Amino acid sequence: MPLAEPHDDHLPQEDLVALDGAVSNPDDNVVSETSGASDPTVAGDGPGTEPEPAESESAVSESEPALPEPEPTLPEPVRQRIVTLTAAVLPTLPADEVPVPLRRVAKFAPNRRARLGAPVIAAQLTADPLFRQRVTARVLADAGDLGAAVVEGTAPAAADPVEVAALAYLARPRGWRELIDASGAAVRAEADSAVVAELVREAEQRATRAEHDRAVARVEAEKLRDELARVREELGQLREESRQVARTLRETQARERKATELLATERGRAARASADVDAELRRARARLAEAEAAAGVARASAKESRSVDDARLWLLLETIGQAAVGLRRELALDPVDKLPADFVADAFAEQPGTAPASPAARARDTDDPARLDQLLALPRAHLVVDGYNVTKRGFGDMSLEQQRKRLITGLGGIAAQTGDEITVVFDGAERMHGLPPAPRGVRVLFSRKGETADELIRRLVRAEPAGRPVVVVSSDREVADGVRRHGAYPLGADSLLRRLARS
Repeated sequence: MPLAEPHDDHLPQEDLVALDGAVSNPDDNVVSETSGASDPTVAGDGPGTEPEPAESESAVSESEPALPEPEPTLPEPVRQRIVTLTAAVLPTLPADEVPVPLRRVAKFAPNRRARLGAPVIAAQLTADPLFRQRVTARVLADAGDLGAAVVEGTAPAAADPVEVAALAYLARPRGWRELIDASGAAVRAEADSAVVAELVREAEQRATRAEHDRAVARVEAEKLRDELARVREELGQLREESRQVARTLRETQARERKATELLATERGRAARASADVDAELRRARARLAEAEAAAGVARASAKESRSVDDARLWLLLETIGQAAVGLRRELALDPVDKLPADFVADAFAEQPGTAPASPAARARDTDDPARLDQLLALPRAHLVVDGYNVTKRGFGDMSLEQQRKRLITGLGGIAAQTGDEITVVFDGAERMHGLPPAPRGVRVLFSRKGETADELIRRLVRAEPAGRPVVVVSSDREVADGVRRHGAYPLGADSLLRRLARS
């Protein structure tokens, strides 16, 4: 960034400031601004110049006015260094010596001062020579021997060219443009060297990458060769499989043609067989029509015969009924209020009885649950139930009272449905008191002291007349065998439990 400031040799007389005092006494912070008109001597170009009479300078200025020289083009590193040096000394200047545009910049933090205030600092260095001289005095004091060497117009060979150019721009000794040009050439040489080094490094990297790519390409080429060999081998296998498939297809097509021919032959045979079946079916239908006609004739004959048989049967039943009425009239039997089981319930001692004529004639050995319904459907059937044997098998988790109540209630439903006589027998030393009334058609008995329910059940069976159907429900093998000998029908407890569950 060029700083448009004319060389100090051509500054107007009223703007010159004595550089001798600034260089020889860098601690002085104030330079007289009125030295141009009242002071007979004016500071020269640099700290090493001698003061000249004001009249001669004025005569030269009047005779030949000086033209301002353009600011040199500064390399970017030199410009940044000048701004950094100026920003570093801004806080050390008194407030009245800092230009108004830079007073706010001087309050910035050190890391922000050079970055944000660079444009304002560069403009003030170019436009305000007095501010630049004040900055130069402190920068040269901080630079030490290097600053003194730059003021003398020489620079050590080992010095940083950027630092030398920055100090030369601020101090502006004789030959300062040459120092800046030399610094610019050195900076450009370093930049070119860095560019060349970067190009060399990039070329080396590209060469390394190219070598790596070649190695990868060789590896990939080997893989591709292996893959090509494998693909060729698979292609050969596929060709062989294709030939086998084509051979199999030809054989399949041949078999299909044979199957088609066989199918056509079988279809012809099936058509002929179907025609034969249809003919046979017509003949069968004709024979069926003849058989139906014959069956109609036979049914008519059977109906006539059945009418004769029905007349004979009715006459026989009528004869038997009239005989029964005559027998009842001849015996003069009055209707009774009690049944045989009632007499057994009222007896407290074993009574001699007459054994049935042929008990085995009515005994049946079956445990089929459906048999219970068939037996209860017989006329005047008597159902005898071993109470606790059934309840403990079906309601064992209840109390005895609840077991008795549930069984008696269920038997009441069966009595209401069938109209049969039902007797349930429980073990007990004496009749329990407080029992609910038994349902209609159900008799509840308890065995007396010294007698078991099994013995009471056997007595009930022996008391029934021969020919009356008696059904005993008990899973006790001894009870079943005992009642079977007296002609009763023994059934298991499960048959009654299922019947109760169904109802």
